[in-house]
Amino acid sequence: MLADPLIEDPVGVTFDGNGRMYVLEMRSYMKDAEGSDSRAPISRISRHEDTDGDGVYDRHTVFADHLVMPRIALPLQDGVVLVLETDNRDLHKYTDTNGDGVSDKKELFYSGYGRVTNMEWQPGGMAWALDNWMYSPYNPFRLRIAADGKVLREETDVNGGQWGTNQDNYGKLWFVDGGSETGPVNFQTPIVYGAFNVPDNFEPDFQVPWPAPGGIADMQGGMNRVRMPDGTLNHFTAAAGPEIYRGDRLPSDLAGDLLFLEPVGRVVRRAKVVVTEGLTQLRNAYPKSEFVRSTDPLFRPVNIGNAPDGTLYLIDMYTGIIQDAQFVGQNSYLRRKVEQYELDKQHNWGRIWRITYEGMQPHRQPPRMYSETAAELVQHLEHPNGWWRDTAQKLIVLKQDKSIVPALKAMARRSASQLARIHAIWTLEGLSSLDAVLVRELFKDSDPQIRVQAIRASESLHKAGAAGTSFAAGYAAMTKDPDPNVVIQAMLTLNLLKVPQYSQLIRTTMDGAQARGVKEIGRQLLQPQVARGQPASNDSGVGYLNLSSDERRTLLRGQGTYKELCSSCHGPDGKGAPMAGAPAGTTMAPVLAGSLRVVGHRDYVIKVLLHGLTGPIEGKEYNGGAVMVPMGANTDEWISDVANYVRNAFGNTARPHITPEQVAVVRQTTPRKMPWTFAELEPTLPALVANVSDWKLSASHNPEAAANITAGAGRWDTDAPQEPGMWFQIELPQATTISEVQFDSSAGGRGNPGLGGFGGLGVTPSAAAAPATPRGAGPGGAAGRGGRGAARGGGGRGRGGAPASGPVSYILQLSTDGSRWGTPVAQGDGDTPTTIATFKPLEARFIRITQTGTARNGELWGLLQIRIYQARSASSRR
Repeated sequence: MLADPLIEDPVGVTFDGNGRMYVLEMRSYMKDAEGSDSRAPISRISRHEDTDGDGVYDRHTVFADHLVMPRIALPLQDGVVLVLETDNRDLHKYTDTNGDGVSDKKELFYSGYGRVTNMEWQPGGMAWALDNWMYSPYNPFRLRIAADGKVLREETDVNGGQWGTNQDNYGKLWFVDGGSETGPVNFQTPIVYGAFNVPDNFEPDFQVPWPAPGGIADMQGGMNRVRMPDGTLNHFTAAAGPEIYRGDRLPSDLAGDLLFLEPVGRVVRRAKVVVTEGLTQLRNAYPKSEFVRSTDPLFRPVNIGNAPDGTLYLIDMYTGIIQDAQFVGQNSYLRRKVEQYELDKQHNWGRIWRITYEGMQPHRQPPRMYSETAAELVQHLEHPNGWWRDTAQKLIVLKQDKSIVPALKAMARRSASQLARIHAIWTLEGLSSLDAVLVRELFKDSDPQIRVQAIRASESLHKAGAAGTSFAAGYAAMTKDPDPNVVIQAMLTLNLLKVPQYSQLIRTTMDGAQARGVKEIGRQLLQPQVARGQPASNDSGVGYLNLSSDERRTLLRGQGTYKELCSSCHGPDGKGAPMAGAPAGTTMAPVLAGSLRVVGHRDYVIKVLLHGLTGPIEGKEYNGGAVMVPMGANTDEWISDVANYVRNAFGNTARPHITPEQVAVVRQTTPRKMPWTFAELEPTLPALVANVSDWKLSASHNPEAAANITAGAGRWDTDAPQEPGMWFQIELPQATTISEVQFDSSAGGRGNPGLGGFGGLGVTPSAAAAPATPRGAGPGGAAGRGGRGAARGGGGRGRGGAPASGPVSYILQLSTDGSRWGTPVAQGDGDTPTTIATFKPLEARFIRITQTGTARNGELWGLLQIRIYQARSASSRR
């Protein structure tokens, strides 16, 4: 379809409503083995149009020029495209205002979307999904354009993806990870509900590629990744560009299959998506072969996509080096291969191939959706090509023309096409015109997929809370549906919305189910697992993205409250607002940025927020002694939101996050009516046992890595799946009265760059802040390194370690001599990332945590950090 010199180094294509193709060209990519000038602004997004319908692109313009390796181009309205560049955290909107095919206006669309780090660890690709939200790899959140034009954000689980994302006919986004050699990840449910995986995600040996014999063995992993004597790749190492075929001009048995690329192996994998009892397994459609494979050493397929003409477009970067310079170091195995075959001299080529089938001609007439009315666009929702349906829905939602609502409701109820009905439901949702009457009617539809989509689409009504839009009873009833996919969706929605008694409903449903999927998804909802694939961020500037979705939600709510109520005294940057007329440096309230009190034990912030604080703090007066008014009239969730925000904004990094349940305990145990003075408050707080360097650490498994957790060398893990009897022990230098132990567990089989600042939400990290060493990081915040048991993967290439989590369940025992152990002082299910054991103060020198459960999916037990708190005297705690 297109080739150099018209295009160079293509990495992706997208199509606008008129079928014009936008090509992302990374023209500065690896022009030599050193990656010299790779960030030079010489890349671009070109636009190509077939003006006469003959299937050949004959009009070419450069839509956006002088870019730094563009990673996203998502067309919206006519001439409007969202663009993300490499090493840029801002997503911009480019507009062609005069229709010449060249953008002439650039506006900030959303801040904190991209990354500044290795170019392989940044979002690449963006999808407008069936649910009217936009998703990208790496980003654990989704964006939406509201009816008033505002950009909305909701948190999701970490999707684990690396390059490219697309959806299936039912709105599930697909992500693939190359860096940890996994391939497709977290695909059991839509990612907004969580990252779900099962041991048999794949058929046996699915991750083994089958390139054409006659390779040149140019794998970054060295000979361990070479199949001999073929000289070809023997395991996934660079999976990219997932796409579900949803067109209509290729054989029907391809529809619904997953396609993704392996540019190192020079193959395109076609996977059959097999759903059994609500769980998905992927199987190679061509055992010991591939959908596309080539012996040409420059064939580098990096993306594939559905096209308006009903076919597939394959994007071939057609280049010598496919790894970033970091992985082609001097004297490395790959560097020697590059020099041997002069791959560094092969660059700035490129191909875009169209995959057709003999006897099935592509559609020749390009779409003209930008000139069509909303009523005309509705007709495309019944098109057999998913690209047409998706694009028509997107444009209708952007138009916000509600004159077509009756037609959409009729289509949702009566269309002969299941997929048209589904798009009509979601188009109504996007127009804020889905109503409770229609939803309840569709809950009873004979088609299970319609019931599933009705549950999903109803969530926006339920969240809005308007009269008559509570579907709690309906969700509960759907847990008894005869179809396991409907039951699973009901459980997912109950959990997402935190409908009252949701956990009991899920447990009852799971216990009474026969379908394996209901049991497995239910169990993981009650005991969340670690996402597989890439961490959300290797960029410390937006490191907070590595938090869980619930933690990020509480931070966003807390941020809103802080801006409204707290910033006038504490300052927008947490450094204290200057007091008018007072000497320089005098502030209205204490500095929060870098405050050891704020990031210390949770009880300090909780008690101050509940009961207020007055008088001097460490000898310093603020605002005439009125430091903090009581906020206890607010809910426990409100208190925890604000507490978490101030503990993690302004450069602060405090673990673990505070829960509403912990606020409730403090509220109940300290029924105080007067504000605290600092002198009264300080003695009531547990004190951190700080002599960490003097601790002696031992473990039943992998004992040589036990010291990692105090040496800043990464994690300790069991190096084997969790089973009862595994233990980890701390010996203190002397007996201490202990009241609480907190232990952080690894976030998975990959390095974690730590929380960093909360800058992604518009808060500038404080230079004065001195947070603890980031989780899974060594000195300077680098990805953890060390021997066996250190944080693995680091988000880069090389096979990632097995996923690790908190203990499945545990007991915690204390001893004064290390031989006589008392009854457990704490026990229960473990949590990831942090388990907290609080108990009546007892004197001890030895602390042992024993793992008592069995891993269901082979998870290791991992630890990154342990915090031990010493109780004060009984008199000081009153």
